[in-house]
Amino acid sequence: MHAHTSPPSSAGTVLVLGGRGRFGLAAVQAFARDGWRVLAQTRPGARAPTVAGEVQWLAQAVDTPQATAALVAQVRQAGGATVVVHALNPNRYTRPAWEREAGPLLHSGMAVAQALGATLMLPGNVYNFGQHMPAVLLEGAPHRPTTAMGRIRTDMEAGLAAATQRGDLRAVIVRAGNFYGQGQGTWLDRAMLTGIQRGKLVFPGPMDVATPWAYLPDLAQTFVAVARVRHALPAFESLHFSGHTLTGHDWVNALQPLAREQGWLRENEALRVGGMPWLPIRALGTVMPTLGALAALRYLWNQPHRLDNRRLRERIGGEPHTPWPLALQHTLRGLSLLSPVDAANPLTARA
Repeated sequence: MHAHTSPPSSAGTVLVLGGRGRFGLAAVQAFARDGWRVLAQTRPGARAPTVAGEVQWLAQAVDTPQATAALVAQVRQAGGATVVVHALNPNRYTRPAWEREAGPLLHSGMAVAQALGATLMLPGNVYNFGQHMPAVLLEGAPHRPTTAMGRIRTDMEAGLAAATQRGDLRAVIVRAGNFYGQGQGTWLDRAMLTGIQRGKLVFPGPMDVATPWAYLPDLAQTFVAVARVRHALPAFESLHFSGHTLTGHDWVNALQPLAREQGWLRENEALRVGGMPWLPIRALGTVMPTLGALAALRYLWNQPHRLDNRRLRERIGGEPHTPWPLALQHTLRGLSLLSPVDAANPLTARA
């Protein structure tokens, strides 16, 4: 039962698995901001971030059935949850880590949701569609993965769909493009912006190929909106989040004036653009699994694609959307790339 001092939120209670991760923390913040009571799972020993709103951190692993059962007991003691957001990922972005950990982590999330009678929500990606994906991605596009990561994701989603068909639980996948805008470890800070303070952008593909990007505060707010209408959805639902569909030229056009403002470029100087060293990356990938996993995704930069969000808009009425120049400025500030004087600019100070 809930303590008298902590009544359940009118919006409900959500459990975020992996609450300290890039997407997990964005989800914790978005649900708390919307008035939900948030239970956020994290690894034992991990420091809980400070988040505004009603957030209770649960330091409990979910890597064994016993640990998962212990988490369920903690959640029940805290009053239960009606939604479980699965934001758990393997510790390393390598094929062996994903083969070993991704499936079991999802099974743990499914077990938690089933035990609580909660709807499971999962962020999806475009790996499932493979190298020969159509330019416009609708929910019914066939899953024809051409990489190991794609096959793993496809198997995970098939297992989730099968569980909903058996009546074990209800689930929603919200599929999105490249994450950015919350924390480090994305294409942006690891590759594209590594030379930005020297006036250089690294772009991994042809400059005129458009690909989808997911600003994490918008994606997290979308999860909140979908969670609110979950009872009106089928037992298994898949929705596409459009986000921002951007070419290399779009990045240059937005970054170049910012680079001039910051003094990274002289007044009339153009941003230099360099490509990714794909051949060395592929060669090193044989001994460095993270590079091997990245090299396998090169096709995503060469193949124009966008996620069509019509079904999502039908369900929630409109996709949360921060204008791209503003989202980019927030992101650069989060990466400590914009000077503090910029915070006084009313255009960039708005949330």
